[in-house]
This record gives sequence, structure tokens and C-alpha cells, in this order.
Amino acid sequence: MKTLTILSGKGGTGKTTITASLAVMIAKEKKIVAVDADVDAPNLAISLGLKNKLKEVEKIKAAHKSSFSEEKCLACGKCAEICAFNAISWKPGEKPVFNRFLCEGCGACALACPAGAIKLVEIENASAVRGETDYGFKMVGAQLEMGESGSGKVVDEVKQAARELAEEENTELVIVDAAAGIGCPVIAAVRESDFVVGIAETTPSGFSDLKRALQVVEQFGIPYGIIINQWDLNPEKTEEIEIFAKESGIPVLGKIPYDKDFVKSLVELKPAVEFSTKIEKLFEPIVESVLGEIGD
Repeated sequence: MKTLTILSGKGGTGKTTITASLAVMIAKEKKIVAVDADVDAPNLAISLGLKNKLKEVEKIKAAHKSSFSEEKCLACGKCAEICAFNAISWKPGEKPVFNRFLCEGCGACALACPAGAIKLVEIENASAVRGETDYGFKMVGAQLEMGESGSGKVVDEVKQAARELAEEENTELVIVDAAAGIGCPVIAAVRESDFVVGIAETTPSGFSDLKRALQVVEQFGIPYGIIINQWDLNPEKTEEIEIFAKESGIPVLGKIPYDKDFVKSLVELKPAVEFSTKIEKLFEPIVESVLGEIGD
């Protein structure tokens, strides 16, 4: 079983739309499980037509919050002094007030409290979900609860659930749709991958941000390639990306032109390769390139 992760340096590059189509095409050749690892803003289910078909599997406990005991509190204010997130307000002579939405669960207040009135407790900060697509494979993901943090740890939990499902069903490939950027959720998604595909957007910011994301991949020593999306909207930037890839020894796995059918497919809640035969043909050599890089 191998893991393929798709990422981008910024949002809006078409990463999730491309991931959905890659998953559908690859599922025709291999047994796969798809993973939505963007737990802050999960959208893979929408691209796969699962918007209202996902089932909540369980609550995920992947974060901590401060739990405060007024009975033990000495009203000294040391917890408020040390809190770096302004999650604790305090006035002399009064008991502190904790804002759970600002609390990051770092534990500094618990260490600073001389009376032992504060302790860290595990909280449910996300819900794990699962669904079966109409294309012969299952998808797993999660959604952070309102106002909660800890998305990197939630991604770890989601990937573990995906691995367990893949082992149960003798799956050959796990396809992970990572969050955009270079934060903790992306690092958690990339870790333990066998190959990474970076989606290049033909804008100065898109290209710059992608290079930063690829540096994260390099830190793990994971091989990667890129797909250039909407290449024909900015041929000059496309050429710049291709020159960079050639000089850096990065395989360009394919180039996707601008096509309104991608937008129409999202409206219809279908993967683009299922919506348009033209797009399906476009993806065939891309899938061949990706599978060639992953190997058996």
C-alpha cells in the first residue's frame, strides 16, 4: 500500500478538483481510498458528489483545553500573566475568567498555578466522517468543530483511519488531498507519503507559494512532481515554471488548460472526468505519469 498526496502552495489552484479526477481515474486501475486532509475547510466530498452522503463515524479527541477549579483558585493571577494567547482575563482580588475559544491548550497556565487549580483535559475537537463514492472507492475525512484548533493532529487521526480502512480492504493506494499552504495540516498530510503532486497555478503568488510548499516536501525526502493548472491563461508564467522544473529535476506530470467544464462539473457535483469526455482524455496521460512515478 502506497500513499499519494496532492498539495498546493495556496488556495484556489484547483487542487481538490484535480484530486477528485485523479482519484476517479486511478480507481479504474487500482483499489484506492481517498482522504480529505483539509480538515479546516474540507471540500473533496463536494467534488466527489458526497456532499450529503457522508456519515459521522466518531468524535476525534486531538486537542486539549484548560480546565479551571474555582474552589482551589487563590486569585493570584499568575495564570493570566503567563498566557500568551490572552485566553485568561483577571482583575486583582477576583478569580480569573477563561475564554475556551482563545485557549490553545499549551499548558503554561497549569504549570504556573501554585494551587493546582488548572489542569489540561482532552476535548472533542473534530468529527470523523466516511462515505462511499459512486466510483468504486471510499473517502474518509474530518471536520473541525466550530472555533476549535489542532487541525494537524486531526489530520494524523484521519490518516490513521484511512490506513486502517485501506488494510481492511486490501487497498493499493491512499490518495490524500492536503490543505493549502505550509502549516501543520500540510506537514501532517505530507508525512509518510510515497509521492507528492504539487499543483502549480500560473500566477506569481501561486508559483512562489508552491515552491515554499515543495520545500516542505523536500524536508521529508519525498519524491514529487508538479501539474500545471490553467497553463494557457499565462503562457509566460507556464514557461517560467517549466524552466524551473527542468533546472530542478522536477517532473512535469501534465498541463491542464482552462476549461469552463471544470466549473460546470462542480455545479453538478461531479468529478470533471465524469462530466466531460474531453477532460477524461486530458487526464489519461497525467494519470499514467503519476502512476509511473509511484511505481508498483
